[in-house]
Amino acid sequence: MLKNTNYGKILVVAFITILIWVWADLAQDEELSISNTTISIAKSANPDLWVSFNNESATAIDKIVLKGPASRIADIKRKLNDGSLTIEFFLDPEQLTTITGPQYLLNLLEFLRRGDQIRQLGLTVKSCEPGVLNVQVAKLVKKLLNVMCVDNDNIPVKTTIIEPPQVNMFVPEDWMGEKLVANVSLNRGEISQARLSPIEKKPYIELAQGQFRESPIAVKITTPPEEDSLRPDQITAARLGITLSANLQGKYEVELTNLDTVMSAIAIRATPQAKRAYENMRYQVILEIDDSDKDIGFAEPLRKELIYNFPAEYVRKDEIVLNQQPVIARFTLIPLPDIELQSSP
Repeated sequence: MLKNTNYGKILVVAFITILIWVWADLAQDEELSISNTTISIAKSANPDLWVSFNNESATAIDKIVLKGPASRIADIKRKLNDGSLTIEFFLDPEQLTTITGPQYLLNLLEFLRRGDQIRQLGLTVKSCEPGVLNVQVAKLVKKLLNVMCVDNDNIPVKTTIIEPPQVNMFVPEDWMGEKLVANVSLNRGEISQARLSPIEKKPYIELAQGQFRESPIAVKITTPPEEDSLRPDQITAARLGITLSANLQGKYEVELTNLDTVMSAIAIRATPQAKRAYENMRYQVILEIDDSDKDIGFAEPLRKELIYNFPAEYVRKDEIVLNQQPVIARFTLIPLPDIELQSSP
């Protein structure tokens, strides 16, 4: 006669076995050291609060030692190595709204242990370096700022209308005078567009390097028509520079066959400042000769468009342009005598 199977005992044995496996895995805790992680200031919804790490929006955590089951440690190592996991931390400024002083020492170990990120990985934080971080907490005040337009290189852009010309923004209390400026950044396309119709953009301030705050209100910007800022002019005493590639230097002499045309007056449209800067350049026009030019042959003069060496700063600001068709230089390359053959006995 078969005995009745005691399923209760089987379940108890299976449960105890699982507990033993879990206990064995937990008993084999390992440590994982992570270097050069970062902690950043999270974006704040509070416009009058500025939190930073010594005026920086992020700072490095030199070392964090994590502890947990061997299987979890192995899994985290693998994910870190293949790039599927990045460990970084964020400090919410709203957590510091009750801080009254300008300086606050953040207990980093306590902060990391309280956070959800490490717990969600199934690990705990054993230690970290540094142990504390110096946090700056500043209350900003609302002030009226003048709006100024700049290009991508932070050079002021001429404008005819900025509406409104001033905006209210939260800034450090000690900002005074010339510091009370909010910028609007325009690229070259936007500058050209604003000549035809107003363009809307939001002004911004830079609290510290790389830390920007944007105005909630956009302004309308109009830039002057190009014709209003540039006037026709001429450069009558142009200087010509000739450059040869490294392979051609010392091997060929350049002979211009239309020198009078090359050295003729250059018609430009420019602001007075841009014209003076162009006149002060070492060379106003440059003839560049490449290796490929010598392969064309020597039966007929070679042809190459001149390069007009406008000062880069004023090109970026659209303050100087060529007001004629580029001149084509005609020249021949004359081989120089072989110095080594001449010196041979």
